[in-house]
Amino acid sequence: MTATTASAKLPARPNVARDSVNVFVRELRPVLRDPFSLIFSLLQPLVFLGLFGPLLVGNSGAPVSETLTWFVPGILVMIVLFGTGSTGANLLWEMQTGSHERTLVAPIARSSLLIGRALKEMAPIIVQATIITLVTIPFGFRVNWMGMVAGLILLAIFGVGLGSLSYALALASRNRDWLFWGVQQTLIFPLMILSGMLLPLDAAPDWMRAVATVNPINHVVQAERALFAGDFANAAIGWGVLSAALLALLGLVVGIRMIRRSA
Repeated sequence: MTATTASAKLPARPNVARDSVNVFVRELRPVLRDPFSLIFSLLQPLVFLGLFGPLLVGNSGAPVSETLTWFVPGILVMIVLFGTGSTGANLLWEMQTGSHERTLVAPIARSSLLIGRALKEMAPIIVQATIITLVTIPFGFRVNWMGMVAGLILLAIFGVGLGSLSYALALASRNRDWLFWGVQQTLIFPLMILSGMLLPLDAAPDWMRAVATVNPINHVVQAERALFAGDFANAAIGWGVLSAALLALLGLVVGIRMIRRSA
């Protein structure tokens, strides 16, 4: 046997970038085969837009376009919050069926299992956010297209961090589904309310506004509103980018450490 033949049979060395792409493609295939799940997941944000939106327009007294400019970016962040916040449930199911253990023996970088899955969760959410934006334009929503692209990138960074933390929680909740859902449900609704994504916090009690200032999701929401409006000089964008980046870094560090421990 020649050296070339022997080396050709050796497994490829783990490569985080390559392996993450492979995991991303593998995880995305079921979504492409079943696009109806993507369409069905649009139901919740459309209900909020169709029922909550008119109430907000009526109570604000502001023009419809101005109210939608404030409201729609919050809905987009809500899609990411609920979508990536529950992605760990998929990993729980894989651990229960044994498919997660089979992926651990594959000759790939352990960190790519987390990064690839987190990116996979963001792909359909970006599609959903784009559809929601396009649907609201005929009703008066005015969007700055350059700001929209920047806003979607910011949503992706935010979602990768949140999805990674969700996977880390799933790994910590192995064989204890109640722990995952207990922590997830306990955190997600206070974070949503204290972000100002659905209702303004200007008239909120002082303690709520104080908590909102340290809520990273609040800063992401404010940045999205500024970006979609084309207000690129708004300082909220910088705080939103910083909050999303720190959350992504924290999620990846914690998630990669947890998935390596589970190997």
